[in-house]
Amino acid sequence: MRLHRNLCFAVIDGLVQIFNEDHYADKVIQQLLKRDKRWGSRDRGFVAETTYDIVRWKRLYAEIAEVKEPFNRDNLWRMFAVWATLKGIKLPDWKYFENTPTRKIKGRFDELSKDRKIRESIPDWLDEVGVKELGESIWTKELAKQNEQADVILRVNTLKTSIKDLQLKLQSEGIETETLPKHPYALRLIERANVFKTEAFHSGWFEVQDASSQLVADFLDVKPGMKVIDTCAGAGGKTLHLAALMENKGQIIAMDIYESKLKKLKIRARRNGAHNIDMKVIDSTKPIKKLYNKADRVLIDAPCSGIGVLRRNPDSKWKLEPEFLDNIRVTQQQVLNQYSKMVKAGGKLVYATCSVLPSENQNQVKTFLTSEAGQAFTLLKDQNIFAYESGFDGFYMAILEKSKN
Repeated sequence: MRLHRNLCFAVIDGLVQIFNEDHYADKVIQQLLKRDKRWGSRDRGFVAETTYDIVRWKRLYAEIAEVKEPFNRDNLWRMFAVWATLKGIKLPDWKYFENTPTRKIKGRFDELSKDRKIRESIPDWLDEVGVKELGESIWTKELAKQNEQADVILRVNTLKTSIKDLQLKLQSEGIETETLPKHPYALRLIERANVFKTEAFHSGWFEVQDASSQLVADFLDVKPGMKVIDTCAGAGGKTLHLAALMENKGQIIAMDIYESKLKKLKIRARRNGAHNIDMKVIDSTKPIKKLYNKADRVLIDAPCSGIGVLRRNPDSKWKLEPEFLDNIRVTQQQVLNQYSKMVKAGGKLVYATCSVLPSENQNQVKTFLTSEAGQAFTLLKDQNIFAYESGFDGFYMAILEKSKN
């Protein structure tokens, strides 16, 4: 591979924003990719993947390069040189790479890789939490998987097409996919591609959604004609899946504290041909109280640490703080206590997170079941999904039933 100056500059500029200005990596990369209209898909792929790579391995590369935060541009070029050397890419004769100790980089990599915290590039405190909650063996395997690049997974929109027809349509647009045996609505891209430019996407035939995330709507056990509430709907990936499972029959109420996210859901629903979704902003307790004892099904896709999706959001491990974990556990319990009241007698509730930590998952369910609000519920089943076992995102799901009395 030959390095091109303008692409490398884009990566360095992006890293300055992510590391020093605390911008979100996905937003920064979206902006970077619009920088030069002459860039082809390979150029854009290089910028995106290299930026994500250096963000993912920030601690390891900084230790090898012997630089400390806050990083100046020279520091970032040194980290870039580490990335290129470990990838086996020949460094060009640029001033930024003068006196790069190639042999020393490889030696330091071998030495530093003996320490999991540095090898897997994670803050000390987060490594301690993982070991405490999951044990050395599971945490080590999960952490290694979370540092691999995630596949691009699509979910077929059965309101408009079938998985077979979607696969053929994408093939006609030059995109090869494969089915996933345990995920009936999923297609995995064999090679990465910009699926958002396809006719199939603009026609609403699919959404991009990880295979683990696709299991949540199924877990809720919905039927056409039901009244279903998605309480933390966000931009609506699971809401749209529920609409398809319900065949556009019945009512889905998509709720969120952020109106901007629900506006995105409105656009997506139109493209998907999903007509049974009503949207409500949670701006007080009133919208929730109005729905007490009204829903056949309630989904709480709870706010969480996101430790199960680090491979998609590698910058989040650098933004997480111990205090956030403490606070989010309190929020999760509040949400369970409050939103569970919308389930009617005999109805069901699913609590889900994209975390693998028991303190955010089964422990929260146990605590809820001993609370006043939770005494009416029985745990039917729950499921832990680890990335190292499934190959997809880490998730947790629990389905609880409310007594008929």
